[in-house]
Amino acid sequence: MKHELLAPAGNIEAGYAALYYGADAVYLGLTKFSARAGAENFTAEELDEFTAYAHSLKKKVCVALNTILTEEETKELPETFAVLKKAKVDALIIQDLGVYYLARQFAPEIELHASTQMAVHNAEGAKFLHSLGFKRVVLARELTLSEIKAIAKAVPEVELEVFIHGALCYSYSGQCLFSALEYGKSANRGRCIYPCRAEYGKQDRLKAHYFSMKDLALEEQVLDIPAYSLKIEGRKKSPLYVAAVTNYYRHILDGKKKSLNEAEDIKQIFSRPWCRFHFNGKDKNITDEEFVGHRGLLIAKVEKINKNRLGFKSSKPLGRYDGLQIDVSGSEKPFGFGIKALYVNNKSVFEAPKNQYVEVELPPEHPHLTIGEPIYLASSSAVKGRYDYQKPKPKEYQNTTAHTVRLEVTADKIWALSGNIAVESKGTFTPAKDTAKTTVAAKEAFAKTGGTGIVFDNVEIINPDNLFIPVSILNDLRRRMVEALSTADEVEQLTLPPVKSLPQNTDAPKNLNLFSLSQHTNVAELNQETINTAWFVLPQICRNTKALKLVVDELYQAGVRRFVAENYYAFEILKPYKGLKIAAGSFLYVMNSYAALTLKEIGVSWATLALESSPDNMKEVISLTPLPLAQVIKSYPPLFTSAVCLRKNACQDCPRGEKTWTLKKDSKEYTVVSKDCMIQLFAKTAYERSPLNGVYGYIKE
Repeated sequence: MKHELLAPAGNIEAGYAALYYGADAVYLGLTKFSARAGAENFTAEELDEFTAYAHSLKKKVCVALNTILTEEETKELPETFAVLKKAKVDALIIQDLGVYYLARQFAPEIELHASTQMAVHNAEGAKFLHSLGFKRVVLARELTLSEIKAIAKAVPEVELEVFIHGALCYSYSGQCLFSALEYGKSANRGRCIYPCRAEYGKQDRLKAHYFSMKDLALEEQVLDIPAYSLKIEGRKKSPLYVAAVTNYYRHILDGKKKSLNEAEDIKQIFSRPWCRFHFNGKDKNITDEEFVGHRGLLIAKVEKINKNRLGFKSSKPLGRYDGLQIDVSGSEKPFGFGIKALYVNNKSVFEAPKNQYVEVELPPEHPHLTIGEPIYLASSSAVKGRYDYQKPKPKEYQNTTAHTVRLEVTADKIWALSGNIAVESKGTFTPAKDTAKTTVAAKEAFAKTGGTGIVFDNVEIINPDNLFIPVSILNDLRRRMVEALSTADEVEQLTLPPVKSLPQNTDAPKNLNLFSLSQHTNVAELNQETINTAWFVLPQICRNTKALKLVVDELYQAGVRRFVAENYYAFEILKPYKGLKIAAGSFLYVMNSYAALTLKEIGVSWATLALESSPDNMKEVISLTPLPLAQVIKSYPPLFTSAVCLRKNACQDCPRGEKTWTLKKDSKEYTVVSKDCMIQLFAKTAYERSPLNGVYGYIKE
């Protein structure tokens, strides 16, 4: 099948590099509400300029508006949507149901793509989101090729997007609260501090980076993926990286054999060790427990250390000012330095060919190094020179708005009219010698709007007396009309739609009893009180929905009518059953009243306030909500949920029963639970919040 190659752009230069090296589409973020808040991102002016240029090349631009927003932040969305509409972006990548609701209100012409933050990992999730109006879903990175094929077959009406290269999170995207609850920096709001990359102590082993993932690199296997869009991760990466990775996969998709040299360029520019994650089935060799961060391209091992010089035979050409990194035992990160002095046969040189024994000058502060430690090329002037790219001149491209204009000519006045804008020019106008020339002159004058963002696609002239119009007057009318239209078109004025809030709840909040389900739940063992009073929670992640449907069906036959969805697939599974009450769990992230309104439209009975919401924001949402809300006042939520196993046994030998470990970092302790090929991390201390008034119910473990 034909694929779209979708490349990242953390700034406009990376966007230009992506387009030059063969991206069919580019995804990017604005300076607000992007899940890569640490990237430079795009201003409104840059977005308009870049989108106009991309469209001139018949390429698409997708904007990631993929964080969850507070109630206060939703007030900024009208202006954001006005910018997106003016820039004529092709698609929005969304996580927050509130953003989804407002996108339908403000910009129904823009495609909606379900972000990987929505954790779509089965056909039911894809199908349900498509029913809401999402044209495309970005699948979870954890899926195998066989699972991707099964989803593509089950829901052919949905465009699928699959990550093919770049950084990996240990957790399923959108299911991680680690940074938010432990450090106050929410991954769902683009502010993750990556605690998964840190070093932890384990009771039966030394400290290690147990959760630090290698990078994904599917390479030639991308040709097997039955998904329309193939996505490169990297909105925080440099234009050079974007150029090299886009170039690599463009060549593979165009039928060329994968290039070892191009792959090595990528590894040199930025790379952790590569892996294929679970694409070909469960794989345990996908974390790098010893080191974190950029390594580079392996080019040698330390052969000689002599005072302030390091000697080795490099498998690649080297130049002065290139950068090297060396793995140092006992250090979390490699030791890196730039080559200030390069020697061949004890002579100072600027360059050295490959397979040449060289010596480089070590910095005075270098750590203790030993013979045999690997050396990586982490920066290369030669590689940088291979990825130049062309780009337009500043302000050369601009999105235009088409208008019609009507000229009405009388003996003492000329009106130029467009929509509700009117400008006039007074004077004495005499009969024209050649009416046709006057008409041509008028159309030519109103065609000269270059660089203004305004075009007149139809010029109508009403001149019953065949009067002559001087070109100077036509030009003045055009100039004033363009100024007036530019002011009117500058930013469309959008306003937030009202939300019909519930009457203030004066009833005492209910104590909500939740019972967590799995595909292995034995319904026969449940007592009648649980069946009568509990809300049964479908799991966040379910890779075997067939088995889970059997459990749900058995519960329904036993009289259960109350369920809680923690992922969108649950709504699809529960659709066939009549008379249900379905609630929304905390992992559906209600942080604003528009998200609650969307859930109400879906048919939800009550929803849970997002755990990472501040008390003040919770109060504001409660005061505005159109849907009953529950508050978690004490629980031990999973800080992450992962498909990356910590067990060291082979998969075929695994009993799959529950196994736990205690991890320590600084003064904090965590419990890791492994069960059924799933890893979850829990804090030893509970998540606790003071009860708020006006809620439907409280949830307490």
